[in-house]
Amino acid sequence: MRIVGITLPDNKRIEYALTALYGIGISTSRSILDNAKVDATKKTKELTAEEENSIRTLIESMKIEGDLRRNVASNIKRLKDIKSYRGSRHTKHLPVRGQRTKTNTRTVRGNVRRTMGSGRRAVEKT
Repeated sequence: MRIVGITLPDNKRIEYALTALYGIGISTSRSILDNAKVDATKKTKELTAEEENSIRTLIESMKIEGDLRRNVASNIKRLKDIKSYRGSRHTKHLPVRGQRTKTNTRTVRGNVRRTMGSGRRAVEKT
């Protein structure tokens, strides 16, 4: 099943398969399935054409994938342009929402390990 140019996994339950789309999490997925009156425990390959079309029409009315990515990127660009604090944190690739930076910022900084002990190789036994 393809929605908005993305192929959904066939062997997963439909409620989890829909989360492959950017902008749809598990709670949004469940509400979509409730509105479409589709059983959430069905696998993607077990859906009928009617069920697929009802899900597709609900999803296409939402802002997901490319539109949402562009919207998020434009919001971040706006923050950078007005030189807000949050924008400067985005520019420096640091945490934006007040997290500590002495530890625990590896996901934002790209998993950089700069301490002596963390990058050591295991000592070879002779």
